[in-house]
Amino acid sequence: MQGIRKTLPNRMPCYFCYIKSTSMKIIFALIISVMLFSCGNSGKAKMFCEVACQKDTIKFIEEAHKLKPYIYFSAANCLPDSVIWSYSGLGTNRKLSFDDFGGHKFNLNREYMSCYFNDTSYAWLLFNDCSNGRGYFAKIPFNKSQNIQRKSSALNKFDPRFAVADGLVAYTDRGNIFVEEMATGKKAMMTFGKMLAELDYDAMHEFIDSVNISPTRIWAKVLMGKDWTPIEKNITLE
Repeated sequence: MQGIRKTLPNRMPCYFCYIKSTSMKIIFALIISVMLFSCGNSGKAKMFCEVACQKDTIKFIEEAHKLKPYIYFSAANCLPDSVIWSYSGLGTNRKLSFDDFGGHKFNLNREYMSCYFNDTSYAWLLFNDCSNGRGYFAKIPFNKSQNIQRKSSALNKFDPRFAVADGLVAYTDRGNIFVEEMATGKKAMMTFGKMLAELDYDAMHEFIDSVNISPTRIWAKVLMGKDWTPIEKNITLE
């Protein structure tokens, strides 16, 4: 008995060390599993719209017009590569790298794009990047002496939380919402009352939850400080 009493205290610390070591191994294994699961899913960001390898040219043509103005989007390596536009009788095509619209590669879906032709003066191109939902538009003139007007902070109606009446384009500069009528160039705006300096156009809904824009009214739900605040204004396009 005396031998046992002497031996047991000597073994007890080792026994508890074993329990502690085993528990730490289990906890460590769980932590690693969670980290691996998180890392495995971090690269699977939810797409705004479905995309596939773009192999064919996307075409917009004003068939009803006698000169049939058009805009084509050629593809390379499954992505949009160039923008080509002209009309019958112009005698030449104008061409621009699609990267010039935003400085990066875009993922496009034909259903999240639209084009409005104003005779053979210019065309309005609207689209959202399927990778993050960011809205873009461009006013593209057919006359070579005129410059393309681009906006990379568009509030396009392809986004289900942005209701914008047909015939209008809208965008923000972090402090205001601007609206323009595509057919006439008439404009209006609404101010937020302060600048949303941290607004990231790649994550628009973190600061602008939704908008409803018509030719006579602008309404928006905007994050002002810590509160979501509805802001609205009756407008006259002029």
